[in-house]
Amino acid sequence: MATYRLDIAYDGSAFRGWAKQEGLRTVQAEIEDALGRLFGAPTQLTVAGRTDAGVHASGQVASFSAEKAPPEDLRRALNALTPADIAITEAAPAAPGFDARRQAISRRYRYRLLLGPVPSPFERHFAMHCSYRLDRGLLDAAAAQIVGTHDFTAFTPTDTEHVRFERHILDAGWHGPDPGAGGAEEILSFEVEADAFMRNMVRVLVGTMLEIGTGRRDPDSLGTLLSGRPRPEAGETAPAHGLFLIGVRYP
Repeated sequence: MATYRLDIAYDGSAFRGWAKQEGLRTVQAEIEDALGRLFGAPTQLTVAGRTDAGVHASGQVASFSAEKAPPEDLRRALNALTPADIAITEAAPAAPGFDARRQAISRRYRYRLLLGPVPSPFERHFAMHCSYRLDRGLLDAAAAQIVGTHDFTAFTPTDTEHVRFERHILDAGWHGPDPGAGGAEEILSFEVEADAFMRNMVRVLVGTMLEIGTGRRDPDSLGTLLSGRPRPEAGETAPAHGLFLIGVRYP
């Protein structure tokens, strides 16, 4: 039995998320179907981070095991069998026992905002349009508060399967133009890296920081939220289409 690692990119617009669901189009189902055709047997993927409906990935990682030898060029064979909104960027043998989820030490996400007065037809699936004025200083200060170990109960749905709400944030910051400068359409991105994430966590963080950046929320309230406050006290959940899983780190 050999173990393999797949590095994957996908446009999540037309998927109901990563995880296989009966009767629904998902990334996992598409790739597992292709693997089953290549290896002649059902093949189950273990993924580093399950993404929700509409969320994209440029640096997803998955692992699987198979008894049959793979095609000489596994990456090319998989890309020939998967749809155009999925790309296998790397496919190679991994160390015995490699587990894409359990052995990951961190995941990194990016949330993209399109700044400007008019939505772009070219970014409508990949960035949240933001036409209102944001205070970059407030956004940067909010991101700095997130770094460290906190209780993120306020940043995931109340109805949840999570039993542990503490997460360690390794890095968090806004990247791009000063949104107060005006001018042409530009992309402002929020990036965050943590040991693990909960459902909707990044999107609620973004929604809450946008309320701070527009002056609708007291900047000091974020620290209180990070102490484990209930979900209704945090901000709105930002739309899924602006979110990308951009990388996974391993020892």
